[in-house]
Amino acid sequence: MSTEQKPPIILHPLAPPSHVSKSAAFIFIHGLGDDATGVANIAQQFQAAGKLPYMKWVLPNALENRDAMTMAWFTPTRLSPFPPTRPELDDEEDEEGMKASMIYIVSLVDSLVLEGIPVERIILGGFSQGHAMALLTGLTSTKYAGHLGWLVGLSGYLPQADKIPALRDEVGLPAPSNDHTSVFLARGTRDMLVPKRYLTICANKVLECGVEEEKLTVKEYEGMGHVMSGVELRDLCVWLEKVVPPVE
Repeated sequence: MSTEQKPPIILHPLAPPSHVSKSAAFIFIHGLGDDATGVANIAQQFQAAGKLPYMKWVLPNALENRDAMTMAWFTPTRLSPFPPTRPELDDEEDEEGMKASMIYIVSLVDSLVLEGIPVERIILGGFSQGHAMALLTGLTSTKYAGHLGWLVGLSGYLPQADKIPALRDEVGLPAPSNDHTSVFLARGTRDMLVPKRYLTICANKVLECGVEEEKLTVKEYEGMGHVMSGVELRDLCVWLEKVVPPVE
């Protein structure tokens, strides 16, 4: 795996608030085989429409993964639509790659906090593998699990789902500890890469980690494949405007 990490694309607020403590930031993580330029248009669309003008966007780049032969946050494994009959025969997840990516993502949150953006005004989210890393980091990070204000997962899954309680125990996270965090999860009904059962697993684990049921939004989009649609992004924008309002 390449050790050269391209810096993230940064889109600064169009209308910066009077003080950085009134700002907000969205770290949006791209999927497998993509890079930050592939999701930059989402932030640009929001800004062009005058949406969330007080928000800073941070769009990180994954490293080149030699096993995956593309840009990846970790080496992917096949996602079966059916529960395994012999879990011991499943491909092992790339825990080392996930840990390395988590360290990098946490460093991006660190930078925002050092700027003065309150951690509870930071959103961590992504698409596909970006969804996976956002949720894994948001639920198991020693520094930020239970402190980030919002998590967003689009067309992805929660890796190491069965190990989440143990991972949280390892770093001393109490349960529950995400009672003030709001979460937005979404997928398309025709997503052939991430079967529906992974959305259910993800939603259940989020609740087990202490997110209040009324703060969990789960949406499915009829006929949508493994993509981000305009309707989905409009719903996300409405949700963000509701849960991340400007601070006077």
